[in-house]
Amino acid sequence: MAAPTALHLCSSWQSLPKHNPFIIKSRTSIRPSITCYAPYSTNKWKREYTSVMIVPTGVGASIGGFAGDALPVARALSSVVDCLISHPNVLNGAMLYWPMPNVMYVEGYALDQFAQGLWAMRPVHQNKVGLVLDAGIEEHLRIRHLQVADATRASLGLPVVEYIVTDTSLEVEKWVNPTTGQSTGRIKHPDSLLRAVTNLVKRSQVDAVAVVGRFPDDEVDDLDEYRLGIGIDILAGVEAVISHLVVKEFQIPCAHAPALTPLPLTTSLSPKSAAEEIGYTFLPCVLAGLSNAPQYLVRNPESSEKGCVLASDVDSVILPIDACGGDAALAFARSKRNKPLIICVEENETVLNDTADKLGIKVVKVSNYWEAIGVIAAHKAGIDPNSLRRNRIDNIHRPSVLPANGFAVSRAASIT
Repeated sequence: MAAPTALHLCSSWQSLPKHNPFIIKSRTSIRPSITCYAPYSTNKWKREYTSVMIVPTGVGASIGGFAGDALPVARALSSVVDCLISHPNVLNGAMLYWPMPNVMYVEGYALDQFAQGLWAMRPVHQNKVGLVLDAGIEEHLRIRHLQVADATRASLGLPVVEYIVTDTSLEVEKWVNPTTGQSTGRIKHPDSLLRAVTNLVKRSQVDAVAVVGRFPDDEVDDLDEYRLGIGIDILAGVEAVISHLVVKEFQIPCAHAPALTPLPLTTSLSPKSAAEEIGYTFLPCVLAGLSNAPQYLVRNPESSEKGCVLASDVDSVILPIDACGGDAALAFARSKRNKPLIICVEENETVLNDTADKLGIKVVKVSNYWEAIGVIAAHKAGIDPNSLRRNRIDNIHRPSVLPANGFAVSRAASIT
C-alpha cells in the first residue's frame, strides 16, 4: 500500500492595522451569520428563498442523465434563488464543475433524510476531504487519481488531506433493473470500504469522503447509446449505492467517482456526454463539491439547529415530469408544515413512470426549465405565477362548503 499523504495548514493571517487615518468615525462591526445564501441578496424584510433541484440517478433523464448536462440549469436557478440544494448527479460534470457559493452539494441519501425532516444541513467554510481508492485499481490508474488530488490541492487550494487504499478489492458489479429500466448494482466487499472510511475518520478527522471504485470495463458497443446522448448511465446506479452506504454509516458527505480505462476516441460523441471523455478521471468535480458540502446534523431533542437549513425552509422543489416517486419528492409533497411548491418539468423525461397524477400529488407542470425558473422567480417575489399568463386568473369565488380550517382552497393547479 502506498504511504498516505497529509497536508497541514498552520500559518495564520496577520491582523489588519487597528487605525486608519482616513476614517474619522467608525461603527462597531457586526459579523454576519454563516448561511449558504447568496451574498448579493438585498431583501432584508423577507426570509431567504430556498429551492431543491432533483434529477434521480441512473434513470436516463433527458436533462441530467449524462455528464453534468443539468449543470446549466443549476447555474441559472442559483442566480434566482437565495439557496439551492441539489445532489452530485446534478452538480458533477466529471472533469468539469462550476463553483456556486449559494449551492449546497448534498448526497442523495442525505437529501432523503433532510426532506423527511430527520437531518438538517449545516453550511461550512470548508471540509477536510479524505480519499478512498479501491485496491482493485491498477497502478497507472491509481497514479492518475492521486495526481488529480494533488492538482486540486495546488491549483484550487482544496483541503484534500489524506488517501487510503482499501484492504480488499471492492469488486463493483452493475446492471440494469429489467423491471424499471434504471441502472443499479452492488459492491461485493462493502466492509472493506467501511473499514477504509473508519480509518480516515479516526486518523485524520476528515469531514467528507471521496470514493473511487474500479468499475468493470464495458465493451465499447455497450456504451454507444450513452455516448450519443440517448441511453442511460449504467455506472450511476451503483455509484449511488456506494455513496449511500458511507453516508448512512457515518453521516458525513460522500460522493463517488468511477475508475475506468479510457475509451477509444470517437467523432460521434454527444456534447452531453463529452465531459467524461476529456480526461483520465471523473474525480475533479467530486473533490470540488465535497470541499464545501454542508455537514449533516441528525436531528434530536438535544441537537442545536442554529444556523442550519431545515426541510421546513424549502420553498420549492423541481423534478422531472415522471420522477415524483422518490423518498425526497414524496416527503416534500406530503409535508404538513410549510409545504413547498412542487414543479414538474415535462421536457425532462426518464425511464420511470412516477407521475404526479399517478401518485395524487398536487404540482405545477411546466414545459421546460425556462418556465420552471420563471415560476420560481414569481413565487419568490410573492406573485401568483398564473397572473403572468393570459386568461389564467378567474373571478374569485366562495366555496360551497368551507374546510374545517376556514380557508378557501385555490383551484389553480398547473401551468402548461
